[in-house]
Amino acid sequence: MSPFLAEIRAKVGPALLVLPSVAGFVFDRGGRLLLARHGDVGLWAAPGGGVDPDERPVDAVRRELKEELAIDVEVRGLIGAYGGPDFRTVYPNGHQVAYVITAYACVLTGGEPTPDGDEITGFTWAAEGETGGLTMTPWSPHVLPDAFTWWRHHGS
Repeated sequence: MSPFLAEIRAKVGPALLVLPSVAGFVFDRGGRLLLARHGDVGLWAAPGGGVDPDERPVDAVRRELKEELAIDVEVRGLIGAYGGPDFRTVYPNGHQVAYVITAYACVLTGGEPTPDGDEITGFTWAAEGETGGLTMTPWSPHVLPDAFTWWRHHGS
């Protein structure tokens, strides 16, 4: 949890917060997507996280992927912005969050994915037809089709 969010939580407790966030949909040359197992909930999704005050979302996605998986990425484009009931989460500590996620298409430019062991506990590369076997976040099925479509049209 960022210091900014910790300060807000100290004031509002576990009440619902609407938070801006980012997700990096990192593709390899074969069109496989990097997915991460999120340690707090044990579910698979694209890696990402919250946008800090005064931070540009595109900078937030680069920072989050560096922090969580020790990788550098080039952002190739905007997949879309998403929110709604399936983007709501209640964490084990009772904190409620409704995320508005800006999804970016990315490619790996440096590093090997290495989970931080806290926020991210595992990773895998998955082709479009291989994601169905993973227990994913409720929001992932809303974004994955758009991400793979973006890659088919714009990826290299």
